[in-house]
Amino acid sequence: MGLINSILNLAGLLLWLGWRDVTSGSLLQNSTTPLVRTLRQAGTSVVVRRKYLGGLAGLLVLRAVIYWWIGPAVNWTPKLDLVAIVIPFRSEFFGRTLLFSLCSFGVTLAGFYLSLLLLSLVNRSVPDTEPLQKFVRSHLGPIERLPWLVKLLLPFAAAILLRLGLSPLLGWWEIIPAATTVGATVRQGLFIGLGACLVWKYVIAGLLLLHFLNSYVYFGSHPLWNFVNLTSRRLLAPLRWVPLRFGRMDFAPVVGIVGIFLLAELLEHWLPKIYPA
Repeated sequence: MGLINSILNLAGLLLWLGWRDVTSGSLLQNSTTPLVRTLRQAGTSVVVRRKYLGGLAGLLVLRAVIYWWIGPAVNWTPKLDLVAIVIPFRSEFFGRTLLFSLCSFGVTLAGFYLSLLLLSLVNRSVPDTEPLQKFVRSHLGPIERLPWLVKLLLPFAAAILLRLGLSPLLGWWEIIPAATTVGATVRQGLFIGLGACLVWKYVIAGLLLLHFLNSYVYFGSHPLWNFVNLTSRRLLAPLRWVPLRFGRMDFAPVVGIVGIFLLAELLEHWLPKIYPA
């Protein structure tokens, strides 16, 4: 059930990206495409947007109904793993499975935008002539124009606001113990935000691994590889003074991958232990 839920989250993310792509007008800007010209002339972009959003809403509601039907029969309790805390949702109540469906997709969506935020922070001085960085900026929208320090603090601020907003409902349904004070809720939000940032380990490790492979195997001149190499060199900047090159072998990407996973493992181990009650 957990694997099915993850696959459906990815499907929901694709629907969301489809809606964002149509909404931003990036498809309609390509006037050389006959089909797109036809869509523009017919004014069907609004219909397409509604289909994407309707499909996403239908997916989230339908799977909540399925979880409500199947969950009690297979003794499955949906759980939302936020690293610092794991939130269980009893599947015999439809309202809770619906809330889980929404929150589970929200975590996936947050992970996607946190990944874009990391790339925005690392490559903030890269010009828009870099196509993949332009893609990152187009999806971040107004967030891209914020100062780097504000971007860095944004995950924590968002986590605090969500924790404050959901605290009454979660406490009323007895899903998690209600925080005793607003200060405790804010501290919990900070820890949840820190746990959310651990998604960066996969982005960093993936980029460094691709960079390491591309250093010794030529995969062509696709813009993807230029973006990977550019971003990886910036990520490895703190290690450039460490002698990690032996002959033709550069082990900086390997050390970077090991270091980021060790740090993430330490945080994943300690965050649940020090999570404020």
